[in-house]
Amino acid sequence: MIRRLRYNEIDFVKYSRCLEKSEQKKYSATKDFLDTTSEKQWEILVYNDYEAVMPVPFVKKYGIKIVHNPKLCQQLGVFSPKDDIQLNEAFLHFLEKNYLIRAYPLNDCNQLQTKLRLKKNFLLYPDSYEKVYARYSPKRKRKLRLDDEVVKNSEIKTISYEEAKLFIENNMIGLSKENDLPDFMRIFEASYHLNYLKFSAFFYHHKIINIIATYSDCNMVALLGTFNDKDYVKISGASALIDTIIRETIETHIFDFEGGELPNIEEFFRGFRPELKPYAIIENSKKDLLKKFGYFLISGKLL
Repeated sequence: MIRRLRYNEIDFVKYSRCLEKSEQKKYSATKDFLDTTSEKQWEILVYNDYEAVMPVPFVKKYGIKIVHNPKLCQQLGVFSPKDDIQLNEAFLHFLEKNYLIRAYPLNDCNQLQTKLRLKKNFLLYPDSYEKVYARYSPKRKRKLRLDDEVVKNSEIKTISYEEAKLFIENNMIGLSKENDLPDFMRIFEASYHLNYLKFSAFFYHHKIINIIATYSDCNMVALLGTFNDKDYVKISGASALIDTIIRETIETHIFDFEGGELPNIEEFFRGFRPELKPYAIIENSKKDLLKKFGYFLISGKLL
C-alpha cells in the first residue's frame, strides 16, 4: 500500500536505509540534499514499511501546494531494492492522482510503461583513470594539452565558498540574477558548510578564470556548476578542472555531469565519452495546472 507522509511524519532512519539499499540510489534524494535545496518543503510517498519511497518536493503559491523539483535537484523518482515497473507505475499513478505537478523528474533507473518526455544526462562509471582518459575524444585530449606558457603560469586549487562567491556571481549565465541567483548561492553555501560541496579553481597568472562546483555523496560526484571568465575560454581551464576531479575520484565514484540538454553543453560533456543516461520527467503547463486545480477543488482531492 502506498501512503503519503508529511515531513514531520517521516522516519528518516528508515527512509535513509531504503535509499541506501535501493538500486536507484541518488545523492539528490538524500535528506540533507533535499532539506537544503527545498528548504525542508518536501514529503514522501512510501510503500508498506519503507520497502520503497518517493520523495516529493513542493512549492507553495497562494497557499496551494505544487510539486516542483528544487533548483540543482536533477533526479528523484522511486527508490526500491529492485527497480519494478509495476511498482513505479503505482507510485506514478498515486502522485498524479493526488498532487498538482508542475515538474517532477524520475531517475534514470526507473522503468515505466507510461510514456513521458526524456531528458539527457551523462555519467562516467568507476574505472581506472587511465582507461577513462583513453576513451576521451581526440578533441578533448587536445584541449587538455595546455600550452607551455599556460602550464608555467597556472595552477588548480581547492578554494572556499567565500573565495568562490564573487567569481560565481559575476560569471553565472542563463539565470535571473534577481530571482535565481540568491537561491543558487544559498544552496552552494549551505552544501559547502555541510562538507558536500567542493569548489575547484583554475588560476592563470594568480587570477581565477574558471571554477567548478562538485557535490559528493552516495558514491557519486556531481558537477553542479561550471563558471568561466569568457575572456579566457581558449585556455580550456574548465576541461582541466573536470579532468582533475575525474582523475581524483573515478576509481571509486560515479561522475555525474548533471545535464546535457543544450547542444553546446552536450557536445562539451560528450568529449569525456560518458554514457548517455536519460531520465523521464512529468511536466504540466500552467494552463493544465489550473484545469487540474479546478477538478481537485470539486472532488476534494487537493492534498
